[in-house]
Formats: sequence, structure tokens, C-alpha cells
Amino acid sequence: MNIPNQITIARLILTLLFVVAISYESSFQAIITFSIFVIASLTDWLDGYLARKWNQTTDLGKLLDPLADKILVTSALFFLVYVDMVPVWMAILMVSREFLITGLRLIATAKGVVLAAERTGKHKTISQIVAILLALAYLAVEEIQFQLGDKTFLPEKIVSNLDFLITLSFWIATLLTIASGFLYFQKNRHFLTENFITSTSKKTFHS
Repeated sequence: MNIPNQITIARLILTLLFVVAISYESSFQAIITFSIFVIASLTDWLDGYLARKWNQTTDLGKLLDPLADKILVTSALFFLVYVDMVPVWMAILMVSREFLITGLRLIATAKGVVLAAERTGKHKTISQIVAILLALAYLAVEEIQFQLGDKTFLPEKIVSNLDFLITLSFWIATLLTIASGFLYFQKNRHFLTENFITSTSKKTFHS
């Protein structure tokens, strides 16, 4: 297994640590979850960069990389919904899109085709990660502020601007989620139509 794929697997392990961190409340939960998510996000950039630089793009990497992204982002979204940082409908929409794309990839894989992530999908993932990072950073700063007992650690104006920035970033991520999902299905819709035609033909034959 090459180094880029090893880094991808490391992101899956970091995601597991992230899930453990959000599952057990502690005095430094927000700081720990933010730190783990930052490192995991950096591995998302690093594995792709090294795979392209060293010409080590593999079918395994094409499958594992988006899968690791989906698990990491989905875990973070569940946590942010739990702490009331993200509207439930936004999280459901983002997660549903990932399930649908994964289903399409499975259909393509059954036909011997590995569907890699598209550029629009990468942009979607980046927008989601940025939005999540902002929200987790906000929670971490709040936690530091609470630990220090300093209510003036962050001026009210900065808090207000952060709230707006987080809301805006999640709206952008949501719109990119919808757009990238539509474009992905539009480009690969023949896998669905072929599968539907094949299934219909088999039913007709058996009947």
C-alpha cells in the first residue's frame, strides 16, 4: 500500500478518535475535537497532493479518499447538530447526498467502474470542512473562555461576526452539496438507467 493510501487510512483512524472525543464529555472536549478535526482535514489535502505528485493514484485511493471524507464530515455534522450549531435539515441534506452518491458508486463498481470524486465534489467537501472548522473553532474558543472565566476574552462584535460567518459558510456548503450532487448524478446517470433497464429485463424474462 502506497503512502497516500496510508495517509487516507490514518484519516479513518483519526475519525474514530474524533467520534470517541465527541461521545464523551470532558473539560476540554471542544479543544480536543477541534484539534483532531484540523489534523484529519490536513491529511485530506496531503494524501491527494502526494498521490498526484508521485503519480500514485489508485482505485483503492479513489474509493477510500471520499469514503474517509464522508465519515469524518458526517460525524462532525451529527455533533454540531447535537450542540445546536447546525440546523437539522442542513445536516440531513448533506448526509443524504453522501448516501446517494455512495449508492451510485456501488452500482458503478458492480459494473467494474470506479467513480472518482469530481472537482465539484472536492469543492463541496472543502466548503463543508471550512464550515465545520469554523464552528468547532468557535466552540473551542468558548471553552477556553469558560475555563479562564473571562467573559471579555472575545469582544461581542467578533462573536457576532463569527456567528454570521459560520451561518454563511454552512449555507455555501449546503448549496455546493446540492449543486455537486446534481452534476454528479447528471454525469453518471447512465449507470442508473442501465441498471434499471437490466432489472426490468430480468423481471420481464422471469415473468
